[in-house]
Amino acid sequence: MNSAQSSGLSRASSSVTFKFNMMRSAPLVAALLLASLAAISQSTSQPAVTQAVLAGRLIDVRTGQVRTHAYILIAGDRVQAIADSAPAGVPVTDLSAYTVLPGLIDAHGHILSDPTTQNFASHLRTSIPQATVWGVYNLRLWLDHGFTSLRDACEGPADYPQFALRESVRRGIILGPRITAAGSCVSIAGGHGDGSPLSPDLALPRGPNVADTVDDIAHVVRRDIKYGADWIKLMATGGVMDPISDYHVQELSEEQMAAAVELAHRAGKKVMAHAEGAVGIKAAVRAGVDSIEHGTMLDEEGARLMEEHNTWLVPTLYCFQHDMETGLTKGRDPASFAKGQEIMAAQGPAFKLALAHHIRIVYGVDDADVDESVSKEFGALVRGGLSPLGALQAATINAAAMLGKDKDVGTLEPGRYADMVAVEGDPLSDITLMEHVAFVMQGGRIVKDPAHPGNYPVIRVK
Repeated sequence: MNSAQSSGLSRASSSVTFKFNMMRSAPLVAALLLASLAAISQSTSQPAVTQAVLAGRLIDVRTGQVRTHAYILIAGDRVQAIADSAPAGVPVTDLSAYTVLPGLIDAHGHILSDPTTQNFASHLRTSIPQATVWGVYNLRLWLDHGFTSLRDACEGPADYPQFALRESVRRGIILGPRITAAGSCVSIAGGHGDGSPLSPDLALPRGPNVADTVDDIAHVVRRDIKYGADWIKLMATGGVMDPISDYHVQELSEEQMAAAVELAHRAGKKVMAHAEGAVGIKAAVRAGVDSIEHGTMLDEEGARLMEEHNTWLVPTLYCFQHDMETGLTKGRDPASFAKGQEIMAAQGPAFKLALAHHIRIVYGVDDADVDESVSKEFGALVRGGLSPLGALQAATINAAAMLGKDKDVGTLEPGRYADMVAVEGDPLSDITLMEHVAFVMQGGRIVKDPAHPGNYPVIRVK
């Protein structure tokens, strides 16, 4: 064999060895490549942490478990992770002396309410611009009390100021909770949503919310949806606050309510029903409404129906209790106050029935005086028989689930909005601590901070 042949064999042998080594190491190379790609993908899909909040105690509202010394890592307006430490160089809000919970949700508010009066005819002297300004004022109070989300449960004006306020909050024009809004208060003539309590010779024109037939219902519901309603609000029975209706009486027929539900659900909207009397509650549940508001005269049959239909209950307990305290001092009609006194006897037993039938409870206040009342439903729910954790769940995960917003709010979990509140002490032991929220963050933005109380002033009207 000459030198050329020897050199050729050597090169061939080297080539074979190289190819063999490459084949043997190919799986390792592939694994390293995939790991690198995964790391790159993870780093690009996870936005950078922009701030952190150190919670002395962090309540998991799903389970009631409490984690101590936990860092809530925030990227922009969303929670990225719950961790044992924060990345270097990231600003940290120190709430190590506080208990931290998700931002709260009030699922039954009336944004345009005037907190200074309970006179049923006051709306006749209040312009829509003035009512809208009251709305701006009320929204700021909700936020100051830790309510970062809100469902408006219908308003009277025909041009829907609540929708304008909802969009203004969304666009950052005004401060307030994220709003989910019902449209008009759909009522029969002379019913709880008929805003004309005057004598026949002075009666106001028929409101666009009045529906006496199934065909009328279709028109009102479609009008609400056309102009932006997220929910449809039905007046299934008479009410307490107005001086003209009887809360025992079913007002809208079951056929009307079923038609409203069919139209709303087809359009991807939900339906709530104001329902005090037992007959109206049952008719609304059979019609397929998504939530019963108040449910004050709930009986055994109604509770069983709600359990079977998986219907939500927003009991608004404190609102009625508060009315007994204020009495006639804000110009309330004596006939209205007398109805309130009567209905208080039924409230407790009805709520206990709801709990016995495992009906899902959602936090809602329904009180015109937001500043005085919005946080006191917690105590009323617990006095009524709900556990402190159950009361917290009513204002967080339950409300979020009912509103269909549970991928965004209701818990402090990765991907949800960085909405949170903080209180001193342990609300699982003393639920009334929720009446004294010290810190509020909405979407990563601090709107109330005990370390800087002068930075976020809230004006209060007396």
